[in-house]
Amino acid sequence: MKILVTGANGQLGRELREVLEAEHPGITTYVSRNELDITDRAAVEQYLEQGDFSHIINCAAYTAVDRAEEEKLECSSVNIDGVTNLARKADELGIKIVHISTDYVFDGHSYRPYTEGDKVNPLSVYGSTKRKGETALLGLAPDSVIIRTGWLYSPYGHNFVKTILRLSRSESSLRVVCDQIGTPTYAADLARAIVTIVFSRQWTSGIINFSNEGVCSWYDFAVAIQRIAGITTCPVRPVHSSDYPTAAQRPPYAVLDKSRFWATYSTPIPHWEESLAKCIARINSNEQ
Repeated sequence: MKILVTGANGQLGRELREVLEAEHPGITTYVSRNELDITDRAAVEQYLEQGDFSHIINCAAYTAVDRAEEEKLECSSVNIDGVTNLARKADELGIKIVHISTDYVFDGHSYRPYTEGDKVNPLSVYGSTKRKGETALLGLAPDSVIIRTGWLYSPYGHNFVKTILRLSRSESSLRVVCDQIGTPTYAADLARAIVTIVFSRQWTSGIINFSNEGVCSWYDFAVAIQRIAGITTCPVRPVHSSDYPTAAQRPPYAVLDKSRFWATYSTPIPHWEESLAKCIARINSNEQ
């Protein structure tokens, strides 16, 4: 087995490196955009032809949700064209792909956990490009696995947890939306789920959901971050989305049904608060 991880310097890519090198050292190549620009078809074809890879874990994505409303071409280039380039050549070479997608493919009007087979209706440029990337991948490389996830955070990069910790130490109070519901996903748990899929005895293609267990609003998430971090000097106040306008429209309800993951891999999924505590402990240890 020989694995290629794209987008290796992002939150998920860095967590994957930790899990893979701890449990299956020496079999994975990690590339950022500097080493492999997946939007360059010729570069992708040459790299895959020379690499003798058995699996690709595609963590490369354009994820600046609000900026994507203006940078439509840049977003499409990575999330659609880049995926297409990987899929076309991987299928030709017999390489299996695990691709990361998003809860933003849904409009959030269901108000029950979304299954893999539910109708998609993205509200944003980002969500639309991620859905088109899914379609391209399954059309060109139908033996692929697509993991839909959301609300990703880790000790690395820019994310909601680190932002709330930073602002809580510099502001007198915070305003956080209370009418967008979902489930936070600790990137370390997602990385472990991906490794479980790749090393499973039986490869099961198609779309599969993964996030941590439990449900909360962004407001609930922020309150939990402060509570676990022991921050008491910066109250969090709930506000409606209409009071906090953004360029991109978010799904108001983005909870994912993980029944298929449970049934396929029989692997426990931690509750989001349990994983949040682990992440904050890591962030604190890194700051010392």
